[in-house]
Amino acid sequence: MKYHDLVIIGGGPAGLAAAVSAHEAGVSDILILERDERLGGILNQCIHNGFGLHTFKEELTGPEYAERYIKKVLDAKIPYKLKTIAADISPEREILYVNGEEGAVTVKAGAIILAMGCRERPRGALGLPGYRPAGIFTAGTAQRLMNIEGQSVGKKVFILGSGDIGLIMARRMTLEGAEVCAVAELMPYSGGLNRNIVQCLNDFNIPLKLSHTVTQIHGKERVTGITISEVDEKRSPIPGTEEYFDCDTLLLSCGLLPENELSKSAGITLDRVTGGPVVDDRLQCSVPGVFACGNVLHVHDLVDYVSEEAERAGAQAASYLSGNSTADGYVKLYTGFGVRYTVPQMIDVKNMSEQTVVRFRVADIYRDKSIALYYGDKHVKKQKKRIMAPGEMEQIIIKKDSFTDGIPDSIKVCVED
Repeated sequence: MKYHDLVIIGGGPAGLAAAVSAHEAGVSDILILERDERLGGILNQCIHNGFGLHTFKEELTGPEYAERYIKKVLDAKIPYKLKTIAADISPEREILYVNGEEGAVTVKAGAIILAMGCRERPRGALGLPGYRPAGIFTAGTAQRLMNIEGQSVGKKVFILGSGDIGLIMARRMTLEGAEVCAVAELMPYSGGLNRNIVQCLNDFNIPLKLSHTVTQIHGKERVTGITISEVDEKRSPIPGTEEYFDCDTLLLSCGLLPENELSKSAGITLDRVTGGPVVDDRLQCSVPGVFACGNVLHVHDLVDYVSEEAERAGAQAASYLSGNSTADGYVKLYTGFGVRYTVPQMIDVKNMSEQTVVRFRVADIYRDKSIALYYGDKHVKKQKKRIMAPGEMEQIIIKKDSFTDGIPDSIKVCVED
């Protein structure tokens, strides 16, 4: 059986940043497995700008951002395999991968970094009534068809879901000459960044209908129109609020799901809220020597945060390989009012770095509230925020020197007045 010190599954922004970081930390035997025909992952189809403001202090397109990290990987001569699918991972860190040149190959890894990204929630998971006509796409599929394959997906478009990809595709379709009727969102708030609402909808006078959903898809061969309805507090359609839109295309932007089928086969514990692995402050999963970063861990809003997190995962994997993997007991992070989840979910306080960034999303829109941090029953920190929304990730920093009174039984993050 072949052996590599570190195997990274995924050659997108997370996998590339993790590889570069691990290499800089002294790991020389690294292998990246990527299922696509090129490195860069989803960034290759994100031709709009807005990337890199945190990481490179300049505004880049997705391919430009990816190219920065691809160049680092090439300069470091880190091996990678394209058009290669990781089919299985065992708890013993044995990876089965498949490609057209080698067939099925099993390799043993000293450490693994999971960087498989996420996938879109398809129509089948949404329960939309109607036939199965042509003209229904997930927003990401439409983006790839247009930006990479050079195909038009429709001329009169309705978008269900206000995730960032859906908002960006509303602008993209408009710029390509299509008419975007409206964007409907089931929740009473948008799931995307506020800047995307402004730049992709408001700037093009595209209506955003909150607390609405599609209740009927019309057409058998091709979409001919859709009916939407307003929903109540229980997300159920309200009779009498139906509104019909004539369109030939329906784009779905109804959430992203971390791609964790491989994590399940490895016996890794998953978080029921994020859908990604439960990790400690080293970004290590429940299976020792397996680390996770990027959208496979939890869905990010900015690729800059993906790269930052992945660099930490790469450094921690290098530390694990060098034998520095002592854990003296974890303190669990709990979510209080207004916080849906935290990443990491636990911290090894005795052996933590000087500081740990805890990222999370809030459960609703909150104005003039604070993020509060508690060690047990002791109030430690409060950060005032003018506005917090589910579509934008929040964070709080926990410093090692803040545990002056000893190690608490628990750590809690919540929203307060």
